[in-house]
Amino acid sequence: MGSRIVILISGTGSGMTAVLEACERGDLAADVVGVLADRPCRGLEVASEHGVPAAVTRLADFSTRHEWNQALTKKVRAYAPDLVLLAGFMRVLAPEFVDAFPGRLLNVHPSLLPAFPGARAVRDALEAGVKVTGTTVHLVDHEVDHGPILFQEPVPTRPNDTEESLHERIKEAEHRLLVDACRALLGGDVVVNGRVASVMSGGER
Repeated sequence: MGSRIVILISGTGSGMTAVLEACERGDLAADVVGVLADRPCRGLEVASEHGVPAAVTRLADFSTRHEWNQALTKKVRAYAPDLVLLAGFMRVLAPEFVDAFPGRLLNVHPSLLPAFPGARAVRDALEAGVKVTGTTVHLVDHEVDHGPILFQEPVPTRPNDTEESLHERIKEAEHRLLVDACRALLGGDVVVNGRVASVMSGGER
């Protein structure tokens, strides 16, 4: 078995699927050992179809957000992951969750951060009339859509774009970058603030 990846999702899981298929093809020397979602969603079914354990941890099932974060942290830790991916996960995670996986927590966002953070990134880019937007894969810190940027890829907008058509093209780039970022980080080939970041050594070194 290669490195162990856990993926957090909230929707169809298209980014998750890209990583799963890269692992299955041998393009990524890793195994997706668990998928967790904050709500019932199609992505959980896809994970199960690939033979990956999949489960829901709903915020509504807990008295407080703190309890939910604690439960989610415990479930992720149980998989002993080398890397944790937020692939379309639509909840803000507490600092305690982030700190539990130092240098091992990746997020993908549909804009060229720091431009257009937040849940409306694609819509905001269209409303701003930008000629180019894109996607970003970054390490997660305590701020929303923030943290050291590892990979970015520009995606031009088109005059007739809708939010849906633009987002579909962004997803094509996202899927490539997610696999590249996993490969690079697991292999210790990522430089953050002048230092090599490696999840196998528990963060920057």
